[in-house]
Amino acid sequence: MAIPLGRDDLDEELRVRLDALCSLLHADPFATAPIEEAGGELAALGHLGRYGLRVTSEVLGKGLLALPEFQPVERYAERIALAMGALGAGFTAANAESVLAQQESMQRSLLKAVRDANWNLKESQARFNEVVTSSTNGVLIVDLEGRLLQVNGAIGQILGRTSDELTGTPLLDLIEPSFVETLREEMTDLAAGVTDRFKQSQRLLREDGDSAPVTLAASLLRGADDQPIHFVVVVEDGTELALLQNELKRQSLHDPLTGLPNRQFFTTQLETALRKSDPEFGITVFHLDLDAFGMLRDSFGGRVVERYLQHVTGRLKALLAGEKVMIARFGGDEFGVLLENTATTPGIDAIMKSVNEDLMLEPTFIEGRGVSASMSAGVVHRPAVDAEPLDVLRSAERSLRRAKKGRRGQWELFHAGQDAEERRDDALAVAMPAAWEDGEITVRYRPIVRLDGGEVAGVEAELHWDRPESGPLDHDRCAELAEQTGLILPLGGWLLRVAGGQSAWWRQRGRFDEALAVRLTAHQASDADLVSRVVDVLDQVGVPGEKMMISMPGRVLSVPDAADNLTVLARLGVLTAVDDFGMGPLDFGLLAADLPVRAVRVARSLVDSRSEYVAALLPLLRERGVRVAVEGIGSAEQAAWWRDAGADFATGDHFGVAVEAGEFLETVELR
Repeated sequence: MAIPLGRDDLDEELRVRLDALCSLLHADPFATAPIEEAGGELAALGHLGRYGLRVTSEVLGKGLLALPEFQPVERYAERIALAMGALGAGFTAANAESVLAQQESMQRSLLKAVRDANWNLKESQARFNEVVTSSTNGVLIVDLEGRLLQVNGAIGQILGRTSDELTGTPLLDLIEPSFVETLREEMTDLAAGVTDRFKQSQRLLREDGDSAPVTLAASLLRGADDQPIHFVVVVEDGTELALLQNELKRQSLHDPLTGLPNRQFFTTQLETALRKSDPEFGITVFHLDLDAFGMLRDSFGGRVVERYLQHVTGRLKALLAGEKVMIARFGGDEFGVLLENTATTPGIDAIMKSVNEDLMLEPTFIEGRGVSASMSAGVVHRPAVDAEPLDVLRSAERSLRRAKKGRRGQWELFHAGQDAEERRDDALAVAMPAAWEDGEITVRYRPIVRLDGGEVAGVEAELHWDRPESGPLDHDRCAELAEQTGLILPLGGWLLRVAGGQSAWWRQRGRFDEALAVRLTAHQASDADLVSRVVDVLDQVGVPGEKMMISMPGRVLSVPDAADNLTVLARLGVLTAVDDFGMGPLDFGLLAADLPVRAVRVARSLVDSRSEYVAALLPLLRERGVRVAVEGIGSAEQAAWWRDAGADFATGDHFGVAVEAGEFLETVELR
């Protein structure tokens, strides 16, 4: 190995060696062996090659003979010649030995590099084999002709075949036929260098004949010369993923409590059933609803109700087991039934009768409590094959609402005419807020007349919608529409304030000092803010409590909130009354419930009855200190009959229609 020396150091080193050579030339006896050693040391410096040795020999041969210390020349010429030969021989021998040593070292290094490379290759191969073997994904080494050269155990498990059975098999033979061409095109592009790798969904043929959904990824392995060697294919089993996706899909389309299809799945199946329905018998769609479900939940709690819903599910399945039917849970206490009719399918009435008899006559016991409830239904029978599923469901829901109006355990069949009418009602209901804001809805006033004398005993405030396009709507119609959307609460509060203000204005000017009557809907009667709304009118507008009468529908007084409102208003001095009093046992039961009722308004259905039975009951009301009012009197004959029967007050077109405030006052003053 050469020792790097600077120029000064090299000059000093050569000077020392020249002095040593000169000493050896003067030595007696003269010997060449030390000079050969000096030549070897000169080679060890690493600064001389063959050219350098020749030049060095020429310089020394000529230069030494010229030195004074080697005079006369004849005496030293032979020694110098021998010294140059020994120096060259020593240099050559040492240089050859150095070359051999370097070659041997290089050979050892090369052998070590080869050994290390082989070891690393084996270690890398072992790691690769371990990864491939332990991988849950299938790994395939495929030759350029498409045959499997090597596979791991995972692909064998996916396909249900051993590794030995798969080795040598063409890859395309494992692909479901409809997917073969897609894979062939991708692998052709991969081999041609068009793409570096690809990934696609595939289906592999299993040993049992089924196909396995997989994700297949492939790349091309190239050699040192950059030429393709083989394909590496990785197969990810999608079976578990597909099962999971199917389960998630099933859960998204089924009710978790009952396991029944949900509304979304029902709607999808309804669309198919409509298109494929039997032309002669068609299909029938039921929208079922458990009656008094809220009462069950409040009384027994959520767990009992959930188990009861599961019981109802089982009973519906059992009752309709002989039919081609889908039963779904829409949510809460609502169920859907899609019945594909045949010649032997029972009638709608028979089906509903069997459902209600089963649920009502045979209560089920849950946690020691007997639970039963009837079901109401809206039914669409044999809808048109081109009907939209959502329209059919909406029609069934509308029919259900009609079935539940004041009734339980009933069903209502959809009729196209009714549906069109309800659609018109819906359109009116949603248009009311804008009409109110635009001033189309106003307050009008109708006289309340004392039957035995004919004088005006009070005024009733009513809503009036003056519709420019198609004529006005009266109070009952406005209240019915506003009740559907909940607008009745703000609209009814506005009616109270406006009418209360008008009544106070009349009273302050001494024009009219009789009571103001306002009828409430069921929603208003149960409103938690009803009392505060009335109090605001009493305090801010200045209407005395005894000059305001609030009446509520009799059917709503079984609801605690409504009964409480009535009681509190009576304590505030407000006159309270019951609307739609039907003279039946339930109606008289309201009076026996210690409710503070000052008056009743006879149901309109009884106004024209002129029944002796009704006339016989009026004295019972008088005995209880309850005044009787009759609304809807349209003729003098009706007025006379009710007067003779003992009624106290009346309203109706016979006594005066609802008019604006100014016109009402003129009418009163003219009477």
